[in-house]
Amino acid sequence: MNAPIAIAHRPSTEWRELVDEDEGARFEGYAKRFAEVQRARAKAGKLDRALHAKSHAGVLAELEVLGDLPEHARHGLFTTPRTYRAYVRFSPGNGVHQHDRRGDVRGLAVKVVGVDGRKLIPGMEDARTQDFLLIQTRATPFRDAHQFVDVALAAVSPLTQLPRVGWKHGVGTLAGWLRAFVAGTKPIGSLAELTFWAPPPIRLGPYAVRYSARPHAPVAPSSAPKDRDGLGLDLAERLAKGPIVYDLRLQFFVDEARTPIEDHSAEWPDDVAPHVTVATLRIPQQDLRSERGRKIHEYVDTLSFDPWHAREDMRPLGSMNRARKAAYRESVIARSAAKEPDGSEAW
Repeated sequence: MNAPIAIAHRPSTEWRELVDEDEGARFEGYAKRFAEVQRARAKAGKLDRALHAKSHAGVLAELEVLGDLPEHARHGLFTTPRTYRAYVRFSPGNGVHQHDRRGDVRGLAVKVVGVDGRKLIPGMEDARTQDFLLIQTRATPFRDAHQFVDVALAAVSPLTQLPRVGWKHGVGTLAGWLRAFVAGTKPIGSLAELTFWAPPPIRLGPYAVRYSARPHAPVAPSSAPKDRDGLGLDLAERLAKGPIVYDLRLQFFVDEARTPIEDHSAEWPDDVAPHVTVATLRIPQQDLRSERGRKIHEYVDTLSFDPWHAREDMRPLGSMNRARKAAYRESVIARSAAKEPDGSEAW
């Protein structure tokens, strides 16, 4: 197991969010528009997620919080060494189910169960879950939620809507976004070989951090067939033979110039904000093809994964996270997502 990496000095607590006066109303409007897309894509009356609709796999996991962490990392979920039950969902970012050889943003969503502390979502303050949402790129092509929403909604009808986005933001800017998207969404051989990142930061006690999940050790090349659901088949083959393990790492805010809170298109450089390994995410050996494996997959697919399923001292930060607050609420209500797990589930 890798030892936590210490930082030579205490990180800065001088981070700030920049919230526009009309932001709340604009984000509620975005949420309604995504809900319309969600309803339009419904099949036989069944609503799917507006984004990350397809599931490569839903699996059981555990999160082990490490001991001997530096003092500034011992906040929130990472205060005390402990092993938690968790559920993990691997998914592509698109709102439609498509072939796995198509380029897409792959996501890793983790729901940790048994987490103490008051939670953020009204009506769910006593829930005992903490979610982590990550994607395969360490930054996004888009600086903020407004840019992302413009392109994401235009992608529903690209021939008519993308030219409008180009007119609004400039053709050169749109071309740059598309190039960055293509570069970060090339077809992959295996989800197990990816490092996953969370470009929008979260609070950690008095600090602000970005988090990532890196494979604990090198993985063997994929041998799964390259069919429509090849990435899920690859995970099934790997987990039939042994576990998949990630190191959960944090980068701490240093200053606004080099580690910005609101600019999600900017990477936080490793030499400026070194990674601190705080936990191990372990997906144990399991048979995804068995009846038990299928039941777990189906259950995980009914859950909602939301960065606002969080302790108050781990509050999401940045415009994309603030936009998610409204959008995810609308999605969860529309598709009647399952209630939060409490650890009593028997498999």
